[in-house]
Amino acid sequence: MNDLDAFVGLLAPEGQSLLAELRDHTPSDELAAATRLRRTYPAPLVSAALGQARLRQRAVAKFGADAGRMYFTPNGVEQSTRATVAAHRAARLAALGVRTLADLCCGIGGDAIALARAGIRVLAVDRDPLACAAARANAEALGLTELIEVRCADVTEVDTAGYDAVFVDPARRSKARGGRIFDPEAYSPPLSWAVEAARKAPVAALKIAPGVPHEALPEDAETEWISDGGDVKEAVVWFGAAKDAAEDTAAGAADDRAEDPAQDGADRITPGGRRATLLPAGDSLLGAGLPDPEPGPVGDWLYEPDGAVIRSHLVADVARQIGGRLIDPTIAYLTADRRTETPYATAYAITDVLPFHVKRLKALLREREVGIAVIKKRGSAVEPEELRRKLKLGGGRNSCTIFLTRVAGAPMMLLGHPAADAR
Repeated sequence: MNDLDAFVGLLAPEGQSLLAELRDHTPSDELAAATRLRRTYPAPLVSAALGQARLRQRAVAKFGADAGRMYFTPNGVEQSTRATVAAHRAARLAALGVRTLADLCCGIGGDAIALARAGIRVLAVDRDPLACAAARANAEALGLTELIEVRCADVTEVDTAGYDAVFVDPARRSKARGGRIFDPEAYSPPLSWAVEAARKAPVAALKIAPGVPHEALPEDAETEWISDGGDVKEAVVWFGAAKDAAEDTAAGAADDRAEDPAQDGADRITPGGRRATLLPAGDSLLGAGLPDPEPGPVGDWLYEPDGAVIRSHLVADVARQIGGRLIDPTIAYLTADRRTETPYATAYAITDVLPFHVKRLKALLREREVGIAVIKKRGSAVEPEELRRKLKLGGGRNSCTIFLTRVAGAPMMLLGHPAADAR
C-alpha cells in the first residue's frame, strides 16, 4: 500500500473509526495501541492511522484545536503556515478587495483554509497528489468545500487569469536532503518564476523565508516580515496597487506616517516598502527609509527590537519612536534616557553597565541575592549556558536580566529588569 492509498483508507468508514479511537492517543502508548488495534484493523491501516495521530499532535502548535480534525503529511506539518499568520495574510488580502484567489503550491491547504474563512473563494493547486488529497479532506472536515477547489497540477501550467489575486508558497525544503533551502532560486518553483507570476496578477503575495537577503527582493513590491509571539515566522512579498497609494508621493506618505502612526495600516501596498508586523496584536510598522541612528552611551532604558523589526531593517524607525540611539553601530539594541511605550521593542530598566568580567558578575549577583537570571546575547562570543554554569546561580530571592553585548566596540555586560518588573 503506497502513501496515497493509505491516506485514502483513512477517509473510509473503517479509517474514520480507527482515527476516532486514537483521538486521545499518547505517544507513550503507541506500541500497546498498535498491538491492540491490529487485532481488529488491517496492519497497514493501523500504521497509517498512528502516523496521522502523530502528525495531528505535532500540528497543534500551528493549527490549535483544528488540528484534531485535520489531515496532514510530514512535509505539510513542516511547511504549513501557522494559522495565526495565515489568518493575518487572509485578512490583509480581503482588505485589499480580493474575493477570488489562486493558491499555488497549496500543500495541505493551511492558507486556503484561512482565505476561505476570510470569505475568499480559492483555487488551491499542488502537484503532489497526497498533499491535494489532504487539502480536499481538510476543506471537507472544516466545512469549506464550497469555497475551496483543489486541483492537482503543476502550478507553472495553471492559468490564473480572472482571479483577483495569486498567492505562491514555494517549497523551501529539499526532499532529497531533508533540509531548508536558502537560495531563493532553488525554491520549487524558483523565486524568479513566482515573481513573474505575481506581476501578472492584480494583487499577489509570495511567502518566502524571513532570512532572505534584502538585495534579492524586487523593488516594485512591498516586503513584510511577520513575527508571532516574538518569533519571526516568515516574510511576504506583496505586489499590487494600493487603494490610495497612487495619490501619495513617497515623501508625502512618509510624512503622513510620521504624523499619524496609525496610517501604517496594511490596507494598501507600498512598492519598495519594508514592513514589520507583530502578531497576535497585529501592530504593523511601515519603514520611512531612515538612516541608521547614531550610537551613544547606554541610558536608563534598553530596548530589544522584535525580530521582525530587525529582519526588516526598521530599527531606525523604532529609534525615532522612542527618541533612542544604538549602543553600538553593529548591534541592534537601542537605548534611551526615558521610557517610551512601543509595541515594536521590549523595554528593560538598566541598573548596571560594566565591562565583561565573570568573577565581578558572580560577586554582584551574589551580593544582590539573584537566584534567577535571564541571559541574552547579541554581538558577544560568550555562550549563555556556559556563563550560567560558571555563575552557579541558585537560592537567591531576586531575578535579573543579563545582556552580553558590545558598547562602542567593547565587550560589556548590562544588568536590568523588564519594564513590567522595574521598580
